[in-house]
Amino acid sequence: MPILSIDHVQVAIPAGAEEIARSFYIGILGFREQQKPAAMAGRNSIWFASGPVSLHLGIEAASDFHAATRAHPAFIVDNLDEIVAACQRASFATRPDTPIGDFRRTHVFDPFGNRIELMQRTTP
Repeated sequence: MPILSIDHVQVAIPAGAEEIARSFYIGILGFREQQKPAAMAGRNSIWFASGPVSLHLGIEAASDFHAATRAHPAFIVDNLDEIVAACQRASFATRPDTPIGDFRRTHVFDPFGNRIELMQRTTP
């Protein structure tokens, strides 16, 4: 039985940092916040979406929080240079990476150290 698609990706953030997370994921990456279903309302998370892409931020106790060093989501974008510039203006780390196939790639880092790969197709 094949896997058909990804429903969502989750990354972790420390407790108490929800507004900082919103400023990055909404203000820089352009996600919009989604209301969680009633059955999930009590869970410590924030849900975002952009088109068909869903991202959940799991909130961990600050003393237990560690950003993943290798695990990361990769998002396809159509405005890579604009997002990278916005990250740099806001003092978020960015790191260009080797192109793969028809994609330019850059890693940006959220306020908590989570790596987010951004990919833009170089040919239409």
